[in-house]
Amino acid sequence: MSKELSPKYNPAEVEAGRYQKWLDEDVFKPSGDKKAKPYSIVIPPPNVTGKLHLGHAWDTTLQDIIIRQKRMQGFDTLWLPGMDHAGIATQAKVEERLRGEGISRYDLGREKFLDKVWEWKDEYATTIKEQWGKMGLSVDYSRERFTLDEGLSKAVRKVFVELYKKGWIYRGEFIINWDPAARTALSDIEVIHKDVEGAFYHMNYMLEDGSRALEVATTRPETMFGDVAVAVNPEDPRYKDLIGKNVILPIANKLIPIVGDEHADPEFGTGVVKITPAHDPNDFLVGQRHNLPQVNVMNDDGTMNDLAFEFAGMDRFEARKAVVAKLEEIGALVKIEKRVHSVGHSERTGVVVEPRLSTQWFVKMDQLAKNAIANQDTDDKVEFYPPRFNDTFLQWMENV
Repeated sequence: MSKELSPKYNPAEVEAGRYQKWLDEDVFKPSGDKKAKPYSIVIPPPNVTGKLHLGHAWDTTLQDIIIRQKRMQGFDTLWLPGMDHAGIATQAKVEERLRGEGISRYDLGREKFLDKVWEWKDEYATTIKEQWGKMGLSVDYSRERFTLDEGLSKAVRKVFVELYKKGWIYRGEFIINWDPAARTALSDIEVIHKDVEGAFYHMNYMLEDGSRALEVATTRPETMFGDVAVAVNPEDPRYKDLIGKNVILPIANKLIPIVGDEHADPEFGTGVVKITPAHDPNDFLVGQRHNLPQVNVMNDDGTMNDLAFEFAGMDRFEARKAVVAKLEEIGALVKIEKRVHSVGHSERTGVVVEPRLSTQWFVKMDQLAKNAIANQDTDDKVEFYPPRFNDTFLQWMENV
């Protein structure tokens, strides 16, 4: 009995059961024909942080078009599906859900919290596969991978050890992007810079002999207890005779030296810069050049530690207000200059990122980048489509 043709196209009716039929017949699996030329695509694994969005739909549609075309042209095709655990990003999502339930990961403990993370993964992996199905993606689910699968985890450990033995991976103490909410380091790409209403706080640091004061400015007065020097440009006639002398750090009432360094720009502000090596990347480099100590005045949760005197235990922003009030009380505050400036925020938790001295693992990129660039002149080079992205790749490698 024939079915009457609907006057309007009904995609749900047409698609009903079709995708499952394709899966049942294994039409998306490689044929295994050794005479056929292989062609494969590894799907950029979506994060299990949530549902797929229009960007995923666009990207996977293009891949589906290509893989189906190659399949029809006789290639032995494989489109390998998989998902990414997304690390900190997924942790942040799970913690957000827990906050809604009135608990934290610390209330649960490590093992129970990990159980919650795996529950989240299972929930959203199921949703993502359903979305792939609705788009009709011609992936081979029999080869599906997750970035925490043992095989992939073993490969990561193997490569890590190999790079370490070659001296390309090393551990060191440097200024990194610190997320006080997630209590973890962030890569530069995970820091979103936003223009925010802030201020420059101008303070007087009195010379040891009391003859005059040097005016310095900072956007983060709460870090002043980590100051170990002030810097002036050695060519600046206003200050060059002061190099080697000391100033008194307000509130702390301790002596710190005046150093000559080109980091201090005579044309910017007063030409005097407070040096806080444990809380600023430029100051860290100045500290290395002058063999200065590194004084960390903040805990990993963004509160002030015991080196911050009476401000210990305060949240960093609460401490900022309290420090400014104290500076005004003792007559060391010169002025507050309101201005909009760029501030880094965590892509994961949304909080303001704290530049902070921390011991982390790093990769020496110089030689790896040179190898990647040199490879583009060989027969084994990576082919980019469109070809113009080869220039983008080379530019990235040259500046990494």
